[in-house]
Amino acid sequence: MHIRLVLLAALAVGAHAVRAQQTAKPEDTEVHEPVPKVVTPGRTIADPPADAVVLFGGKNLDQWVSTENRSAPAKWTVGSGGVFTVNKAEGNIETKRSFGNYQLHLEWRVPANISGTGQVRGNSGIFLASLGKGDLGYELQILDAYQNQTYVNGMAGSIYKQAAPLANPARKPGEWQTYDVVWTAPTFTAAGAVATPAYATVFFNGVLVQNHVALAGPTQYIGKAYYQQTHGPAPIKLQAHGDKSEPLSFRNIWVRELP
Repeated sequence: MHIRLVLLAALAVGAHAVRAQQTAKPEDTEVHEPVPKVVTPGRTIADPPADAVVLFGGKNLDQWVSTENRSAPAKWTVGSGGVFTVNKAEGNIETKRSFGNYQLHLEWRVPANISGTGQVRGNSGIFLASLGKGDLGYELQILDAYQNQTYVNGMAGSIYKQAAPLANPARKPGEWQTYDVVWTAPTFTAAGAVATPAYATVFFNGVLVQNHVALAGPTQYIGKAYYQQTHGPAPIKLQAHGDKSEPLSFRNIWVRELP
């Protein structure tokens, strides 16, 4: 008897929905507000849109500081052609500004004369949220992935030690590579528990390699990742990895803050 009543109720609801659909008008499901803001796009996909914060436009590192001493300027090498190069002796650098949710565009290049194998071959990283000195934060790996074998959750396009990329679209050393990232920062309760984890979506040379991946916490070199501390908006950090291979270069870095 109970099942029969449930079926009759479902049929009644369905019949009501059909009648409502028959009397509905197209404008009943039209939404007119809020109107999305107008954003003038860049001339090319590499160029910053009108609402972007340009973190490196080819001239200087004024938007960056030393991670080890945030009162000191970034001392990586700005060269000709709108490019800057890692200075491993100076350590990591990070943005002066902190960001919550954002869209990031960044281009990087492994030197054509790169040496070494595996993790000792053009190693660097983008910490999508820097949590302090050294390599604290959430790392998107940078590495030569063109015919260079290593563990898959440590190759280019990986969320380091957490998520292997869905594909390997790496170009040869000496050619420019592109990352386009959508970062959703984690949120925490007043008691310090994780309310929502961090998420990352990554396109590597235009190919989706991370699809709204939930992060288990900040990067851990040894052991499983977990959320060790609460935090709000954070800088974006570039890594000066301590290997002996030739240093990487970067260009065209911009970020758009998102709700």
